[in-house]
Amino acid sequence: MDIDPVVRDRYLDRLGVEGEPPSLDGLCELHRRHAERVPYETLWIHGGERWDIDAHRAANRIALDGRGGYCYHLNGAFGLLLSSLGYRVRYHMGGVHGPGGPDPTARGNHLVLTVDGLPSSNNPAGRWYVDVGLGDALHEPLPLRADSVQQGPFQLTLAEPLPSDGDWHLRHDPTGGFTGMAWTMEEPDRALMQRHHEWLSTSPESGFVKLGLAQTRDAEGLDIMHGLVVKRIGRGARSSETLRDRRSWFDALNDLFGLNFEASPPGTTDKLWQRTVTAHEAWERTQT
Repeated sequence: MDIDPVVRDRYLDRLGVEGEPPSLDGLCELHRRHAERVPYETLWIHGGERWDIDAHRAANRIALDGRGGYCYHLNGAFGLLLSSLGYRVRYHMGGVHGPGGPDPTARGNHLVLTVDGLPSSNNPAGRWYVDVGLGDALHEPLPLRADSVQQGPFQLTLAEPLPSDGDWHLRHDPTGGFTGMAWTMEEPDRALMQRHHEWLSTSPESGFVKLGLAQTRDAEGLDIMHGLVVKRIGRGARSSETLRDRRSWFDALNDLFGLNFEASPPGTTDKLWQRTVTAHEAWERTQT
């Protein structure tokens, strides 16, 4: 689980923090900076980049190439970074679900982190739920206990596992991008996650394949690019704007999300733009 020291230092540079010994304040600051500066993004799918779920390669892309990813990449890389700084990190397998509630068939479509050994006055057990890969949900860690907290425009509710199912359950705000996510404290099944990753990143039925996405979360809301549409939710909310000019679209990806594609294979940006326009136009036809 080691991370190359050069990658670690560049990773910290992107977050704008110094490498310091483990502390609760340090964990919270790292989590906030990650949510704000490393986007949850699926544009690699639309650019024809076939990423795997290897955490080291994800850390390299984040640290050296100015990219993001989805849960396997963001939480996988963040776990490596935290471990390199001395945090006691554990990985778990989760399942993002819809209105019907936790679904056993969804287990493995999300990677979860917890961090132990950081007690506080409101969390004497010292165990924290950490998740920079859940899109518009967490801006900072949550104590691993039943509670409901407000983070910016969203109320997040964490429920302890029932003896019958063994799952922790996060319920997102009704205005958030998904209903909830359940996970166990068991170690991940990498083969199962790989199967979910293949479906999420290649199936025509996957929402990630249908329309590209980039978003970053901050203390008061989030910025989102969905297809060609950019918008702000929360404090400073603004009306959706459709960016039909290629240069304006790529400028927004860089300015709002810190994304650049200089390290991508030749032709990636052409393919990304063409597929995004085509997918966005197809999506628009479904809205009429």
